[in-house]
Amino acid sequence: MTQQLQDEFDSSVENAEAWMKAIQERLRINDNTKGPRSALEARLRETEKIRALEPEGSLKMDLILVKADAALRSIGEDKKHEVLSKLKDIKALWEETAIYITHCHSRIEWVWLHWSEYLKAQDEFYTWIHNMRVTLEPDIELQLGLKEKQWQLSHAQVLQNDVLNQSVLLERLLEEAASLFSRIGDPSVDEDAQKKMRVEYEGIRQEAQNRVKLLETITKEHEQYSANVNQFQSWLNGVTERLNCCIGEATKSSTEDKLKALKEIAKDIRSGGKKWKHLENQCAEVIQNTSPLGAARLKDELEELRKALEKLKLLSSEEEERSLKIQQSESAYESQARQLEVDIQKLRKDLQRLENDLDSGEGEKTEDEFVTQWRKCNATRAALAAEESKIERLKAQLKELLRFSQDVQPHAESVVSAIHQYQSVRSKTSKMSTDTETQLRRLFQNPLQSFEQWKPSVQMLLETPEPELAHIEAALAESSQFKEKLMTLQLKKDLLNNVLGEEKAESFLQEVAEASKEREILHKSLLQSKSKLQNLILQHKNFDAGFAPLQKKLSAIKAKLDLEKEPRPDLLGKKTQLQRLQMIQDDLAELAIHMEEVEKLIQSNTIHRHEMNQLSSDSQALKRSLEMMIKQSEDHVQKHWAYNDKLSDLQQWISVTREKIDSYQDTDGEQNTEGALEDLERWLAEFPDKEIQLHLVEAHGQLVMENSSPEEIAHVQAELDQLKELWKSLKEMATSLLKKWQLSRPVADKKKKRAFVDSRWMSRPAFHLFDVDPNHKQKKMGEEQSTGSHLKLLHDFEEWLQGENTKLTKILAETPSSTEEIEPHQRKLE
Repeated sequence: MTQQLQDEFDSSVENAEAWMKAIQERLRINDNTKGPRSALEARLRETEKIRALEPEGSLKMDLILVKADAALRSIGEDKKHEVLSKLKDIKALWEETAIYITHCHSRIEWVWLHWSEYLKAQDEFYTWIHNMRVTLEPDIELQLGLKEKQWQLSHAQVLQNDVLNQSVLLERLLEEAASLFSRIGDPSVDEDAQKKMRVEYEGIRQEAQNRVKLLETITKEHEQYSANVNQFQSWLNGVTERLNCCIGEATKSSTEDKLKALKEIAKDIRSGGKKWKHLENQCAEVIQNTSPLGAARLKDELEELRKALEKLKLLSSEEEERSLKIQQSESAYESQARQLEVDIQKLRKDLQRLENDLDSGEGEKTEDEFVTQWRKCNATRAALAAEESKIERLKAQLKELLRFSQDVQPHAESVVSAIHQYQSVRSKTSKMSTDTETQLRRLFQNPLQSFEQWKPSVQMLLETPEPELAHIEAALAESSQFKEKLMTLQLKKDLLNNVLGEEKAESFLQEVAEASKEREILHKSLLQSKSKLQNLILQHKNFDAGFAPLQKKLSAIKAKLDLEKEPRPDLLGKKTQLQRLQMIQDDLAELAIHMEEVEKLIQSNTIHRHEMNQLSSDSQALKRSLEMMIKQSEDHVQKHWAYNDKLSDLQQWISVTREKIDSYQDTDGEQNTEGALEDLERWLAEFPDKEIQLHLVEAHGQLVMENSSPEEIAHVQAELDQLKELWKSLKEMATSLLKKWQLSRPVADKKKKRAFVDSRWMSRPAFHLFDVDPNHKQKKMGEEQSTGSHLKLLHDFEEWLQGENTKLTKILAETPSSTEEIEPHQRKLE
């Protein structure tokens, strides 16, 4: 038995050792990271399989330990050392095998994962290379202007920064590739592959840099051109300002100084031509890198500068030529000025002589005196006719002087003074005749002449197939002015008769009347044309301008209406809500008027017609909703008002009745007089009617609570509860008083006997007086029969009242949801 255990132990050791060596041999064969990815993957799968056999090795070791333990127990001490030595060796071999399994698999797995991550990053890098190449490959797009070129340059710089930032990723990829190559030696990560990646990146980087440099050159070129244009414009403005100073009337420089300044300006303008030529050359270069539309704008801008320069050159040349003429004519000016002063002095002496001959009266004059003076001055006017030619000659001489550039103000003042003296003499002789006739004839004829000149232009305008509205409005404004002028002439009939004579005045006024009729006809035609044009404009252009405010106003009205849907807390709030709804109804009516005005703008435009129909439909729906709300609000106000009215009446009756019963409580039954009993019976007879009124108040309260806010519901319910408590207290007081009087009056006089009203409404027992007189038994039986009949009637009335109250509660529980349901609901309530 001992030998058998030892043989089993030896056999298990040999089997385990052979298995472990086989495993180590397989690991040695696969323990290599060199080679292609497929080989590495195969080794990884093989090491995974080997690693999966590790539990099997552990079982073998467990079996060896079991066998060793059995053998050590059965063998002698001399052989234990051999067993322990084998056991130690096989344990060391297993530990070495297990470590080898783990290390080999981990090493290959790490290389595999590292390679996978590298390939993923490499794919992302090549994807970025592809996308960037697609972005940079197209030619640079020509831009419209400087701002667009600056935006294009900024975008290119962003791309360049992206490219430069990718260099960090490239370096990391190259490091990973070198590390992998040292481990796996695969050509996909060798130096050629790394160099290819770097070359791809460098190509992208170089292309991005070249694009940025080119765009920078294009942008700087355009910026320089724009700066030069602005500089040229500033220079042009400066030269224009200098020329305007020379041309301006306020200049105090002499002609010689002005000529000198103009020559300097002409010299600058010639140099400006060279500057413009330089700009033209620059513009040609800029246009090569600008879109066609931008190039057209640059050409137009340059052409505008050229035109401004040519205009400035022409103005300078003309001003210089004019200054030369002024300088040449100064001598002639001096000669003519001296002759003018001599003639003025001579004329003034002649006028003074004529003025001394006139006898100008002072103070107010009658019409006859004015006529006499006008005739007298006509005679004097013949004497002044010779002097009039001198005045005209002086004006002509002054007009000749005005051609010169010198200051003619002193000479003009002398001429004006002489003319004023001449006119003063004439005004003294014919202020109401000659001067008035001359001035007014001219003023009266001007409107007619202007009208005759204006009339053909208006007729041509009316005959134009498509006149402009501005021209029509301008013609209408002129027509209104002519109307005012012609009407003013017609109102001055007396003045015209006095100045022109009746025949001339009548003929003149007839011309004015004919002109007024012609103006009226033209004005109506212009108004018709304006109306047609405005209709066309409104139909084609202003529909949206009129439609948008309608939409906004309808939305605003709808928003207001939505705010009014919340229940109000009290009667005042409901009244205020009704007033606001009525105001909203007014707004909606005003909106309908505006909608009718906008509908007139719609002709054949189906889109506008559809929009207007939709708006009209929304407006009608809102109108129906508003009418329903107004009707409901009026109903709510009416119900609340009725409730308050009935509640107040019943509360007042209860208060008065309570005071009356309190006054009866203070006296005993024997002391009550006949009047007090009748008064009490009258108050008690009102109780059944008031109990019906109590039910009606409760019903009205229910109607109010159905259409009120939670606060108002609580308030109304509290009022009803208080009313019920008051009614209950009043019933108890009345019952107590009746019982008290019944006990205090055991025997009653025949005339004073009274049958109290049955009070089923009060704790149900019948109230009647006790009759103990045997002589009146028959009458008492009649009274009891009458009382029984009355009790039956009152019981029937109570049952009917309870049935009606049930019907009313059911009707009030039904809430109408539409206008069609409201009318049947109201009929039920009626």
